[in-house]
This record gives sequence, structure tokens and C-alpha cells, in this order.
Amino acid sequence: MELITVHNNINNEPPPFIVDDEPVIAEKETNQQFIQANTDEVDLDHLKRDCIIPNFSKDNETTISHQEFIEVAQESIYKLFPHEQISLPDIRVSHQIKGRIPEAIGKPAKELQEFEKTIYYERMAFVINLPTIRNVVNGNELSLSIGGVRAYNQENLYCKKTMEKFKIFIGFQNSVCTNLCINTDGFKGELRASSPQQLREEIMMLFQSYNAEQHLKDMHSFGVYELPEKQFAQFIGRARLYHYLPKQLRQHIPTLELNDGQINAVAKAYYEDENFGSFGNSSINLWNLYNLFTGATKSSYIDTFLERTVNAHQLTKGFRNALEGDTTYQWFLG
Repeated sequence: MELITVHNNINNEPPPFIVDDEPVIAEKETNQQFIQANTDEVDLDHLKRDCIIPNFSKDNETTISHQEFIEVAQESIYKLFPHEQISLPDIRVSHQIKGRIPEAIGKPAKELQEFEKTIYYERMAFVINLPTIRNVVNGNELSLSIGGVRAYNQENLYCKKTMEKFKIFIGFQNSVCTNLCINTDGFKGELRASSPQQLREEIMMLFQSYNAEQHLKDMHSFGVYELPEKQFAQFIGRARLYHYLPKQLRQHIPTLELNDGQINAVAKAYYEDENFGSFGNSSINLWNLYNLFTGATKSSYIDTFLERTVNAHQLTKGFRNALEGDTTYQWFLG
């Protein structure tokens, strides 16, 4: 099994960066969303043109803005994949913070002119696809996908400037449903940086250490295993109990990040999802179940959906191992 790519395979050494070569920009698809809960779509120009940049209040030092984060990620992608087709970033934002310029103090909100208003977004997520690096897994075409999350609510903006937190991932996106397929090797949940240069270095380290071949092998294997309906029902019941378990019991059970609403969504999709449901069979293969998990995580807020997406992979891989006799995830399956 090999990655299908027009020019180069993913490996641990970045290809040489040709300064004179401009990457091909592919238009992103807009018919589906990689995240759905409480978000709006914006473009990079809007973030640059219309949004202020929060500062750390005690020393008035600027934060690394959402647009800087995206641009640093883009530069890293161009350097690592100079000959590939690269999509425009798909950007989703939430929790708009509104303000006004000093000259508009005391003015009723309904009388504010557009130039008197200020905004920024507390939370932002983006995804950039590389459609020329792709693979077909269990009948679904996946393309390499890179993205990140910035959430100002996880920073203390009332103190002096310090190391800032970011989340970055490299994995795949399912073209059928835009579900993200991310494993632990391709995800850094608390990347800390104080400058764009330091951020760039951390991003490149993650990209170069990511093992795409192993990730794809794991996902291919999911299609080989089936979970009987009885065990699926057992999982749904145990998952509903999980968050109410006494602490001393839960610490011996692998982590489940999906909440009750998302578990309910998985149960509903088991019967109703036209792409990954059980289709009236007495069992469901783990690839379809994995996509039910990743589909449910799209209802998460921006600042939690990546962790839940990674957990979906851990959970499915754990079920695969349990069907082979490993007892680590056996509690969920009975």
C-alpha cells in the first residue's frame, strides 16, 4: 500500500524548497464543513482586514494572531510540499468579541457606524488540504489534510506576554463527508510558542515526524473487522455510563472524549447514515464505525473537537485490538 501522489511521497525528510516555484493553489470545496457546531466561515482577508489583534494587557505586547498562525502553517506546507496542489484554507470561527473605537464611547449601539465597530474571534480552526496526496481507504478517497486551532479563551490575556498555546495536526480528510482522520502521531494538542518563528519550527517538527504510511495502514485495517450489533449496543450503553463512573473505576478504563449527545448521534447514525450506517446488517465494520465517531465529533466546539477526533481513532483502534484478544478496551464491549 502506497500513498498516491503526483510528485513525492510523505517521508521524514522535507523535500528541497525551490524558492522560484510557487505552489499551485486549489480552490477549496464549500459544500461541506469539517466542523459544524456554532461556527461561521470566514476567509483570510477578513481576518487581516476586519479584525483587531488582542494584546496582553499588562505589557501591551501583541498575541500571535489567527491570521499569523494560518500563514505560518501555509509557509510550512509550501516548504515541505513545494510541488503539490494546496487548497486555500477553510477557516471557521466562533465566539465573536465585539468592541468599538474610543471615539464611539457613549454612542448607542444602534447608531454605530461600521468603521466604529471592532471585532475579533475568540476561537478559530482551519484546514488546508493537499488533494494531490491521496489514498483510497475502504472505498473512500482520503486526501492529506493539515490544520490547527487557536482559542484565546485558553490564554490569560490579563497578564504579561508569555508562551502562547496552539493546536496543530496533520492527517487525512474523507472526501465523502469531510470527516477528519487524525491519530496521536499527527496531533500536538498544546504547542507553545512566543513568536511566529518558534511556531514555525514546532509545526515543521510535527510534520516531519508524522508517519502517514502507518496511519493509513491502521485505517485500512478497520475495514477488515466487524462489530456485532450486540457489542455495538453494549458500547452505547457503557459509553452512557462512562461519564458517571466513580473516579477510582474510570482511571482504569481508556479515555472516552465523546459526550452523551455525540454518543446519541452515533446510535442514530448507526441506523440512518447513508454512507456509514449498518445498512440493516447485524454488524458494522470498524471503518464505518470510525466515521460515525468522527462525524459526531463535528458537533464539538472549536476548542475541543480535535481532541475528540483523535480519541475517535484511539477508540476504533482499541476496538480492533479488543477483537484480536486485547483486554484494554474490553470494558466498552462487554
